[in-house]
Parts: sequence; structure tokens; C-alpha cells
Amino acid sequence: MTDVPEELIIEVNDEQSQLPEDPRFVEAVRGILQEAAIRRARISVAVVDDPTIQQLHRDYLQIDEPTDVMSFVLDRTDDFLEGEVIASADTAVASAPGFGLEPRDELLLYVVHGMLHLVGFDDLTPDKRAEMREQERAHMARFDVELPGQRTTETKGDGS
Repeated sequence: MTDVPEELIIEVNDEQSQLPEDPRFVEAVRGILQEAAIRRARISVAVVDDPTIQQLHRDYLQIDEPTDVMSFVLDRTDDFLEGEVIASADTAVASAPGFGLEPRDELLLYVVHGMLHLVGFDDLTPDKRAEMREQERAHMARFDVELPGQRTTETKGDGS
């Protein structure tokens, strides 16, 4: 096996006005990639408002409503991942109080969830959903954010 040099390109595009930019996004993306043993990646994280994510949700998944997060694998090989995570700040602000989280932590959870989809996790069955929730809790704990034990929402817009 050849030693492939590490090259992680992580871009964050903040296109909303609800919440301040969060430097934790880059650290969360990097941590998830490293844990998945992905050493070469180009990841784009876009933080948008509800009208923007609703348009994307409609265009790509034919669901005409806003969602919390969407993720798209653009290219995947044995040693490279290119993908996008698109998260809604408006949805985070609206949903966070119901889960006992700060809106910025709810938005970070969306980024973590989208990234977990990009590296291969899914939540389509109860067992896989439990594994996804365990991963979310572990990654959020790195930022001293404790997730409620019985979180029941499902992301509706995963494009992966």
C-alpha cells in the first residue's frame, strides 16, 4: 500500500444571517474524516436559510419543504472523498429549544450528521439509526455538547 499524503480541503460558506459563523464546523469535519480514515477529501459546508434549503430539497429530492441538512457525495474513490453538506440555520434556530440545545449546537449537529452520511453512515433502519446517534453523541461530546438521550427527529433531506 502506498502512503498517500493527507490533503483535506474544507470550505465553509455561510450564506445566512441567523447565527454567527462557527469555527467548530471545520474541526468537526476534520475529526469525522480522520476517524473514517479518509486522508484526502474536499468538503464544502454551506450554511443557508430555509428558503434556500427548501429549493434544494425540492430540486434534488422532490420534497417541497425546508429540512435541517442535506448531504451529497460528489466523488468517492478508495482514497478520496468529495462532498457537500448543506445545513439550515433557520431550522436550527426553530428546532433547538425543543431539544434543549443552543441553536449554534443544533446547527453543529446538522453538520456532524451530514458528514456522517458522507463517510458512509445511514439511518434508514433502527439499528443503523442507533449507530448514527451514537456517532453523533461521540462527535458532539468533543465540543462539550451533550445530546438528549431520546432525540426522535430524523433528518429528512439526506442526499447521500
